[in-house]
Amino acid sequence: MTSLLGDPAVAQGRGAHHREHAVRERVARLEALFGDPSDPANPVGYTALLEADRAAVPFAAGEALLDDFRITDEYVPRALGGRLDGMDTLVRIMRPVLRRDVGLAMGHGMTTFMAASDVWAAGTSRQRHRLAALLRGGGKAAIAQHETAHSNDYVRSQVTARRGPRGYLIRGGKPLVNNLQRAGALVLFCRTDPAPGSRSHSVLLLDPEQLSDTRTAVAARRTNVGLRGCRWAGVEFDDCPVPESALLGPEGSGIETALRSFQISRTVISATAVAALDTSLRTAVRFDRENSGGWQGRGIDGRTGAALTNAFVSLLLYDSLAVVATRALHLLPAETSVYSAALKYLLPRVLTETMYDLSIVLGSGFYTREGTLGIFQKHVRDVPVLSLGHAGTVACQATVIPQMPRLARSSWFIEDEAPAGLFRLRGDLPPLRTDRLSLACGRDSLTASMLVIAAGIEGSGPVERALRTLAGQLVEELRDVRRRVLRLEAAGSASTAQPARFALMDRYALLLAAAAVLGLWDQGRYGSDPFLADPCWAAAALHRIARRLGTRVADLPPECETRIRHEVQLRFSTQISYDLYSTPIPG
Repeated sequence: MTSLLGDPAVAQGRGAHHREHAVRERVARLEALFGDPSDPANPVGYTALLEADRAAVPFAAGEALLDDFRITDEYVPRALGGRLDGMDTLVRIMRPVLRRDVGLAMGHGMTTFMAASDVWAAGTSRQRHRLAALLRGGGKAAIAQHETAHSNDYVRSQVTARRGPRGYLIRGGKPLVNNLQRAGALVLFCRTDPAPGSRSHSVLLLDPEQLSDTRTAVAARRTNVGLRGCRWAGVEFDDCPVPESALLGPEGSGIETALRSFQISRTVISATAVAALDTSLRTAVRFDRENSGGWQGRGIDGRTGAALTNAFVSLLLYDSLAVVATRALHLLPAETSVYSAALKYLLPRVLTETMYDLSIVLGSGFYTREGTLGIFQKHVRDVPVLSLGHAGTVACQATVIPQMPRLARSSWFIEDEAPAGLFRLRGDLPPLRTDRLSLACGRDSLTASMLVIAAGIEGSGPVERALRTLAGQLVEELRDVRRRVLRLEAAGSASTAQPARFALMDRYALLLAAAAVLGLWDQGRYGSDPFLADPCWAAAALHRIARRLGTRVADLPPECETRIRHEVQLRFSTQISYDLYSTPIPG
């Protein structure tokens, strides 16, 4: 079964309204349970979670709340009794959690989802049902892939599994596993063939309680600078026997399973990270209003006002790619390897630039670790951890760069545009077919949509003219990237050309974000949100991207910044999230 992660009824257009209503209801209920995070008396507010962070312990009150909400049901497909009907749903459900505490989101839930996604994709019916029962009972799963001795190069596994009398004998260790000591299931990535190659590794699904205590040793918990509340531990195996039934997928399919799974986990985790940027922006707006006279102070007309609008625009352009990449898992699974890697690649850059913009507002308050401001410093420490590991920046570059010559030859300026549903925030989605997630397909319909939309921008107002000009300039940027990629390919794989390939990949990732912005704005014109229908935000986002690319661009019409500054203050006052979904939030 490869279509577990979706509801066929929704894919056929039936029940779409019910699905959207159910998602909004669950998000609203979770936000209400968390309450106003800035209230010092709130047991799951910033004051309490920062106390747990200082003590480097899990946020117990937050975990209890998620248990009462039955958050683990969100990781289990509907076909197995859970509530998971699409990756967009999961992202929207997890954003309220990550908006409060990245460590809570990762430590309590997302690690479990990462492990479970391997099982949903490659497991037998029995393995899937057993894990579903564990999660629906409130249990957790852990995944052991990190290879800290080899810069998290997961294909250099220090754990081997050799054939034994009744299955496998596991030897070696994994030094860094989140939730290992409280996991009811462990997904273990290990080497089953000493020979190099794509069939050298396999995945095992283990029950920690069934492992021999005399053959397994668990190291003490570690404390990190970021995600201090997560429970990290290491494990060592000494010819520990496990049954043949522990094999997850065919022997030798581990690398393929991991690469497909990365597309899902990269996208979902990177897309939920928007919520941390949302909180950081909200914290800065609150600080600015409290310290500069609110609507009449610096937050509207001064340097800090520009910093807030810049941060908001960065959040919107990143969220545009996040929404598109998430929906592409369902609509364009063959193309997702590029989009998910580009999204994860941009995360640390957008985070750094956004936090810098907001530091202008906070001043010395940037370093505050207590009170309402303390959550900002915590997000500064926590969010970068999401960009590390086997799915980090280098891994994302290694995913995209080898595909660019083929894209330049056979897709860019040739491919048909993406379906309109890719850019609809709440449109129907077909079931996620994990077997259709391709490692490389040579197609990119997202940039094809940019060409079509750019050519059709109408209107004679100054903002429409600016948007049309910017879109045209970015189309020419893509043309230049294509020309340079083909030139490098013709020159061969000389080592002196490698830095140029990294630079071109950087430009390409930004152009994908620009294409997503145009697509969301284009579809937003037919929606109910007047801000998303307004060309001001799209023009500002493209302007920011063009400047990052080094393109010489004219200043935006003054009404763009005025409109965006107004939206920043309006969303704060009316308690609406800063992301594209404009979700009502407490506090």
